[in-house]
Amino acid sequence: MKSKIIWGAFLCFIASASWGAMFPVANSAFNSIDPFYFTLIRYVSVTVLLVVLLWWKEGKQAFRFEKRALSLWFFGTMAFVVYNLFIFWGQDLMGKPGVMVASISEAMMPMISIVIVWMMTRHKPHGVTLTFVFTAFIGVMLVITKGDLRTFLTATDDIIPSFLIFLAVIGWVIYTMGGNHFSTWSALRYSTLSCLLGTATACIVVAVITLTGYVSVPTVAIVQTVTPHMLFMIIFPGIIALLGWNVGVRILSPLNGLLFINFVPVTTLVISFAQGYQLTIFDYIGTVFIVSSLIGNNIFLRLQQKRKEEARQYKKRSIQPSISA
Repeated sequence: MKSKIIWGAFLCFIASASWGAMFPVANSAFNSIDPFYFTLIRYVSVTVLLVVLLWWKEGKQAFRFEKRALSLWFFGTMAFVVYNLFIFWGQDLMGKPGVMVASISEAMMPMISIVIVWMMTRHKPHGVTLTFVFTAFIGVMLVITKGDLRTFLTATDDIIPSFLIFLAVIGWVIYTMGGNHFSTWSALRYSTLSCLLGTATACIVVAVITLTGYVSVPTVAIVQTVTPHMLFMIIFPGIIALLGWNVGVRILSPLNGLLFINFVPVTTLVISFAQGYQLTIFDYIGTVFIVSSLIGNNIFLRLQQKRKEEARQYKKRSIQPSISA
């Protein structure tokens, strides 16, 4: 049992660290290739690998949509079009500052999911959780604005990319929540089929954008230049992170797994610093705000669960003597 928990923790750590590393790696690749074809080539490769893996593990019967193709397409589009295209498009438009903005925004996913559930169910979260959400939001704004909110609000060059990144993060949250609708499927099957449909949609989107002249098909020389970046993105943030996270969370539980999201902005900070990017004090403070909020809310949820379990056990003990009598 202990070795299984260690394995789950290792998978969640590798997934989070990979996601944190992908933004600096992508930023380096964007010197040679646009984010659209970079993302498309990456996920076409990931899709092929997932399809082969699913066929080998579960056979051809696992490719049946079971009259759920529309739902799979929607959630796949949220992840592999809205998230993957928008987050790197926004990052590229912002330049080097976009690396930290994208990373910090990704770390906000647990908090954003709380707000989305609140809007959908009309069930207001606890005041303590809302306080952590607000604190995390302040952290994000510090990183995005670098402490200068007035200049940021008048600079449309920053507002539009930030909005694209925000939409991207919402897309991934919706995709993650969509997994609950496929709980009877394996994580591999849901990942593969949603990735297949989402990436097919991304191919159409990128083709249309190419026809408009906004981007052009990369040459073989360009693809060769970014091959090292592409291999990393396919293997770690792609296959290993996607599957590792789903398996790790099932072992540890979502509550424990969320703690590892903290490694996303931390990894980005370390790699950006190593690459020579001049981080500001607002990058550090904003990251601390986000990480502290995630840890604080996780601890609060644990305490709530513990109280509920104690109350349940107390009620059970109180009922048993009455039944015996």
